[in-house]
Amino acid sequence: MAPLLKLDISAGYSNKPEVLRGLKLEVNQGEIVGLVGRSGEGKSTITMSILGLLHHQGGVCRGEILFRGRDLNKLSQRKMRHVRGHEIALVPQRILSSLNPYLRLGKHLDEVWRAHRPPKKQDWKHLMESVDLPADSTFMKRYPRSLSVGMGQRFLIGMATIHRPALLLADEPTSALDTITQSEILRLFGHLNREHGMAVLFISHDLAAVMSLCHRVAILHEGQIVESGPVKDVFQHAQHPCTQQLIAAIPRLPFRR
Repeated sequence: MAPLLKLDISAGYSNKPEVLRGLKLEVNQGEIVGLVGRSGEGKSTITMSILGLLHHQGGVCRGEILFRGRDLNKLSQRKMRHVRGHEIALVPQRILSSLNPYLRLGKHLDEVWRAHRPPKKQDWKHLMESVDLPADSTFMKRYPRSLSVGMGQRFLIGMATIHRPALLLADEPTSALDTITQSEILRLFGHLNREHGMAVLFISHDLAAVMSLCHRVAILHEGQIVESGPVKDVFQHAQHPCTQQLIAAIPRLPFRR
């Protein structure tokens, strides 16, 4: 079976050297792939390239982005608008700033639904329950500022999965969360993957989160994937010096004797 997503791209910006150079990455149907790299290695550039939005940041992506057999780099902006949110959805790093502070939560969901469906009244009960949020009308009337960080992240995941996309791009989705809430969000991604077969490209610098959630991991270094494979194999038998350094940097808790 062909991969759901297959990248062979280079990308850069006018004011800096190429960030990605011949980067190759695959995500299969129903698979969770961790993409790990240090800050500034180009993880967000990959996300924006897949979504066809890199030009908004002054960047250019060259090469192939094959998704369901189509080269997204060759699609018109009109066709890409259909892909974004409907077939590929983003769970961003910045939580509350990703929501319009002047729109009630129910209105946010209505707007996302209407972007790809004929306008009609929706009952969001099942969607909210699927991300462990209240499903009553009182919750839907709340504004984003009333949400905790954890609730805000679950709401963004609910918005991203409203059309049951084939692929979720999760861009550092747990970086602003405490340990307990982070664990809850990771379980939620795992649930969506098992129940709905959604593939996830989980972009993170948190190796513990990657190890607990992902089936495979790819290590990004200097614009290229330098090591990839099943999570257990890569982290127990790291071959590339960059991978070895990342693993060595995992904090160990000090214990009193």
